[in-house]
Amino acid sequence: FHRRSNTIMSETRDDLVYLARLAEQAERYDEMAEAMKKVAELPHELSVEERNLLSVAFKNIVGSRRASLRILSSIELKEQSRNKQEHLEKAREYRQKVQDELKNICDDVIKVLGDHLFKNAENVESKVFYWKMKGDYYRYICESTSGAVRVKASDDALVAYNSASEYASELPATNPIRLGLALNFSVFYFEIMHEPEKAIKLAKDAFEEAIEKLENIADDNYKDSTLIMQLLRDNITLWTTQDDDNREDDE
Repeated sequence: FHRRSNTIMSETRDDLVYLARLAEQAERYDEMAEAMKKVAELPHELSVEERNLLSVAFKNIVGSRRASLRILSSIELKEQSRNKQEHLEKAREYRQKVQDELKNICDDVIKVLGDHLFKNAENVESKVFYWKMKGDYYRYICESTSGAVRVKASDDALVAYNSASEYASELPATNPIRLGLALNFSVFYFEIMHEPEKAIKLAKDAFEEAIEKLENIADDNYKDSTLIMQLLRDNITLWTTQDDDNREDDE
């Protein structure tokens, strides 16, 4: 018998996409992301399914770290209020570890976008999707960093979101990718830039433009688009209430 080589045979695009689907079903998102990174490095534009698989993989990987950081920041505050210095130091060290992991993941996504995805993107929807994705991952860096790193990440996020918005103007107002961009860009203005008026205007404009064209919405987009519109409306209500409360406080 011939000894089987440990070298993994070169995987085809279909093999990698199937592996990513398997990993998603098994909730093994790190492996899902690795498979889709390999697909992204191949020539030709990603299909809608491939694009979504890549996005889902990284969203889950980074999402778990974002959730961990929120919990750890809360624990840190509790330890600080209890004057437990030793526990506080341990909590800070652990938070820093997760923070570094999150930044490395975001840097990885941004590199894949810059090295492969932008240059292979041919249709407008893909360009909006990738520029929005770049803005999102710089926004995640902003959430967990401070100082010069945060300032640079916020500047880069703004450039990415603005680039996405330019391309998005070519898409219908009811397109879910265009609406998703408006949702995330407005969150960036509210949470990162602390500019509630810009956030509310951006979200309101996107919502109202979509409402006007609602009867023309494509059937396959209806569910996704209306869900994002609901999220936009919820944010507008929440932010308007908070903005009014803040103005009352100022007076």
